[in-house]
Formats: sequence, C-alpha cells, structure tokens
Amino acid sequence: MSNQQSALDHSARILAMLTWSALALFILMSYAQAGEKEIRESLQNKFPNIGPLEHIVKTPYSGLYEVIADGQLWYSDAKGEFLIEGNIIEAETRRNLSEERRRVLFAIDFDKLPLELAVIKVKGNGKRKLAQFTDPNCGFCKRLEKELSQISDVTIYSFLYPIFPGSDIMVRNVLCSKNPTKAWDNWMLNGVKPPEVVCDTPQTAQVKALGQKLRVNGTPNIIFGNGKQSPGYLPVAELEKNLSALKPE
Repeated sequence: MSNQQSALDHSARILAMLTWSALALFILMSYAQAGEKEIRESLQNKFPNIGPLEHIVKTPYSGLYEVIADGQLWYSDAKGEFLIEGNIIEAETRRNLSEERRRVLFAIDFDKLPLELAVIKVKGNGKRKLAQFTDPNCGFCKRLEKELSQISDVTIYSFLYPIFPGSDIMVRNVLCSKNPTKAWDNWMLNGVKPPEVVCDTPQTAQVKALGQKLRVNGTPNIIFGNGKQSPGYLPVAELEKNLSALKPE
C-alpha cells in the first residue's frame, strides 16, 4: 500500500469517527431537548396555574430534573408525571444539595440593590458587604445581630422588613430616630426600645415591595456581596466563611 493510500485511509477513518461523534452528540442533545419539552408540556397540562417554567435542567442524581416555577425550586421525573417539593440530601455527606443550588440559582446582583433604603452600619474598613432582611420582633434576627456584632471589616445593610405583629411601629420608631443605626443596635442587642416618634417612612413600603420582588418569605434573610442568598440564621463561623469568599475591592 502506498503512503498516499495509507494517508487517505487514515483521513477516512478520522472523518468517520468525527461523523459518528457528531451524530452521537446530536442524538444526546435531541434526547435532552425532548425530555425538557415533554416535562414542560406535561407539567403545564397537569398544573395549569403553575406559572412560567423558567428553568428545566437535568440533575446528576437519580434522573431528576430541576424545575423553577413561581420562584421555587422543584423536581420532576423525566416525563413530567410527578412534581416533587423538598430538599435533596446527600446521604454520605449530609449536604443539602437543594439549598446549595438555590443559593446559586437565586443569586442576586448585590450592586443593584437599593442600599439607600437600608439602615447602614460600617465596621472597621467596611470592605466586605452583606445585606439582610430583618424584623425587630424576630428572635432569630436578634440572634443573628449578636453574631454580626462579632465580625469586623464589614458594611451591613439592614432592610427593615416588618412581617411580625407590631413590627411596623417599631420600624417606624427606629427610622424616625436621630440615629437609626444606634436605635436599631440598642433594640436588637440590648432590648432598649426606641422612643415613640411619628414621621413619614416611605422606605418601609419600598422595602416590602423589594422583599416581595426578591421572594423573601421570612427573616432573617442574608445576601452576601457576591449575591449569594442564605435564608435564616447563621453562626459567626459561617458568616466569616461566606464573607471571606468575597473578592476584595
């Protein structure tokens, strides 16, 4: 066999391999698209009020698909016959995989938050940033404030988000005080109520609207400077871990 013929045969084999590879990729993509289409059609038929299906992606576990609808993370089988609500827990490590995914999927652009509506506290150089939706009558919010008091070199933006009974009045008194940051700390850390003061606080309605837009369903709700959300209380070690992951300015 000539060198020319050998080269031609080698080229033909490479072309055949590339053709089969492209065909295999096409088939896999077709299956993926078919799965998403089938799930979408099935869920929309079975749950007509489910709202827009913003995200349908296959997960690496148990053939389940992630589904985002109405601002919530759900799971579906490959045919859209079942819609599952809840958390996926990795048995070996006890990791809450669903919570990890929620923090990524529902990350917020921190720089677009209306930070002027918040009560602002700068500690140390203030380079690290976090925001929190917090209520003055929320027990876990008070616990979180004690953890935050142990952290330095951070700017904390507190969106006062009254959802508990009587919290609207307390928020108004804090915002109408001469030093809202000091009044907030006195109440949350020391239990000292701010004086009764009456003034207009349009930012309260704006914060409520913001919380609804961001689907904040409870307090505390933390947003770190990288946009990562963490609903609920965190101890100081976890706060430091997340703050240390932020890129320095």
